[in-house]
Amino acid sequence: MGLFSFLTNEVAVDLGTANTIIIHNDKIVVDEPSIVAIDKKTGKLIALGNQARSMHGKTHKDIETIRPLRDGVIADFNAAELMIRGMLKMITKKSGWFAPSLRMVICIPSGSTEVEVRAVRDSSEQAGAREVYLIYEPMAAAIGIGLDVEAPDGSMVVDIGGGTSEIAVISLGGIVCNKSIRTAGDEFNDDILEHMRYAHNIRVGERTAEDIKINVGAALSDIEDPPPEYLIKGPHQTTAYPLEIPVNHKEIAHALDKSITKLETAILQVLEEIPPELYADIYRKGIFLTGGGGLLRGLDKRLSEKFEIPFHVSEDPLHAVARGTGIALKHIDKFPFLMR
Repeated sequence: MGLFSFLTNEVAVDLGTANTIIIHNDKIVVDEPSIVAIDKKTGKLIALGNQARSMHGKTHKDIETIRPLRDGVIADFNAAELMIRGMLKMITKKSGWFAPSLRMVICIPSGSTEVEVRAVRDSSEQAGAREVYLIYEPMAAAIGIGLDVEAPDGSMVVDIGGGTSEIAVISLGGIVCNKSIRTAGDEFNDDILEHMRYAHNIRVGERTAEDIKINVGAALSDIEDPPPEYLIKGPHQTTAYPLEIPVNHKEIAHALDKSITKLETAILQVLEEIPPELYADIYRKGIFLTGGGGLLRGLDKRLSEKFEIPFHVSEDPLHAVARGTGIALKHIDKFPFLMR
């Protein structure tokens, strides 16, 4: 880093479809939903993060709320740049730091195309980063939960985020085999929306679907310590009269079944590709669940029973990728798998 390293500030960014987390000086300084509110006439940023999420679905014609990332990749380049720039300003306000040079480590889905990688790099540079390093999400997740990714034995991580689920086997500091599928938190929300429409004739929005998933979401109808029913309010599909409906974990488990089956198929495809020696390591250690989707009640039990391999929900799965990106930032010279 040299003589002028004090002029360089370093941040690690988990740029997620649902949430963006920024780590500075080993601390999480920003943890906000990945959403911005923009003035349609001027194109200026009105709000971002939690403030913009509270506006989502409630705006008038002059304000638009945008989620810049879809399926783990940047869908709106301009909104992504505004969001990254705005969140970096949040750190400036909180910590008062200033540096003429900014070094950034950002995680990306393992299935990203060259165009998608370029979009992340360009957005970060436009937002003010001088040096940008990229790390694949499953690698960051493995580092974040304390696995030794450079050891000569296999570790398998299933990272279920907002836009993508990343399934990867890691050994000797590299990804041996992986699969990135677009069945994740957003698709779970869509399943819940559809279920509420067909089963109860009620219209609900994205935010309500997310709240249902958090409060009564489950992967199995038979779980220990089931959550209490969750009451939702909304308009009837056809009459628009108000409805109040209790929702329980059993019907949400049924609604999510198709998407979880897709996840199981992807895990099986990766298991089929694993070299036998690494398979033995994974069978011994188990498979680690990270990301917000890992918190779905009964998911670890369902997957363990399906594959006859233990699945472990990592500690604080929501922040595993961010923590791993933060560790990678501190050891930029040590980790050869970081991409410039």
